[in-house]
Amino acid sequence: MNNLIIIFSLSLVVALTGAIVPGPLLTYTIVKTLDTKRRGFLVGVWVIGGHALLESVLIVCILLGFSTFLKNTLVIKLIGVLGGLFLLYLGTRIIIDVARRKVPRELNEEKNAAGNNTSRSAMHLSNPILGGVLISMSNPYWWIWWTTVGFGFMLKYRISFGNWPALLSFLVGHEMGDLLWYFLISTLIFMGRNRINEKIYSLLLLFCSVVIIGFGVFLCTSAFFH
Repeated sequence: MNNLIIIFSLSLVVALTGAIVPGPLLTYTIVKTLDTKRRGFLVGVWVIGGHALLESVLIVCILLGFSTFLKNTLVIKLIGVLGGLFLLYLGTRIIIDVARRKVPRELNEEKNAAGNNTSRSAMHLSNPILGGVLISMSNPYWWIWWTTVGFGFMLKYRISFGNWPALLSFLVGHEMGDLLWYFLISTLIFMGRNRINEKIYSLLLLFCSVVIIGFGVFLCTSAFFH
């Protein structure tokens, strides 16, 4: 039991320290929260739900020997380029939508929020769970982390299908760390959005788009220099 508590606690702390570092998934969560009219504080939960689903599948694949494939330099470069292009597309769409004024005009009126059928940008993926999956997959450093740090952690604590209590403690602890941070972020953003006027809202979206495009450029180029 003590070993399971240690695995859970360390997994949670490691995940939390990684979650607080700004990245594409955090930026997507902020944009999606701003775009959600009701129960936006749950956006972080749904995004991490998709993220956790993908990580659960990846953990199974790693235990089946998939980590060797992901250590291939060509695979990492391909993931970096495709992921970077995906982020460039999402960031560009936000800028286009802001330029075309496809943003809510009266953020503080609940009746408009309920009846607004404004078309949404590609960044506002209609399902945040799907967004959590796609944004996570687009980041090659997420894949690298799991095939190095994550896999190393699993080896150290003998996490396997046969030792399922340890596997469960590791998985729950890791996802709990992500969930705590992203739920906090989406809650704070949602609580403050009613105090944001259209101009500030548009500036926030533009800032997020620049961050997303920056990540896209970085992912497209960095894979060829490491």
